[in-house]
Amino acid sequence: MTKIDKPDEDWKRELTPEQYEITRKKGTERAFTGRYWNEKAKGTYRCACCGLPLFDSDTKYESGSGWPSFWQPLSDDAVETDEDRSFGMRRVEVKCARCEAHLGHVFDDGPRPTGLRYCINSASLSLTAESGEPDEE
Repeated sequence: MTKIDKPDEDWKRELTPEQYEITRKKGTERAFTGRYWNEKAKGTYRCACCGLPLFDSDTKYESGSGWPSFWQPLSDDAVETDEDRSFGMRRVEVKCARCEAHLGHVFDDGPRPTGLRYCINSASLSLTAESGEPDEE
C-alpha cells in the first residue's frame, strides 16, 4: 500500500479542528459524544483523512464504552498498531495503514470470534452507506 505523507499544514486545511486534533495529534473525543458511537446504518467505515476502508458495519457492536467499537478491521492491512504508553497507561494504538491517522485503541476484551475491541473515535471515521452514498453532516 502506498503511504500518504502530507505536511501538517495540509492536514490542518483539509480536516475540521476536531478531526485534526484527534487524527493527527492523537486526541480523543469524549465518550457518548461522537457521531457514530450509536450508529446502526449498514456500510463501510473509512478513514476520515484518506478514505481508506477500515471497518465493516457487520463487525460493529455495542461495547458500552461510548465509542464506535468493532471486533475486527475490514482487512489485516487496513490498520496498523503501535504501543501507546501515554497517560501512564499501556495500550495499543490503532492507526490507518495508509496515512497513519490516529483512530483509537484496540483492547482484548471484545466479543467472539476475535476477542478484540477496536475502540475508534467517530472523528477518525466517515461512513459510506451500503447505497454507496457517503454520510454527510
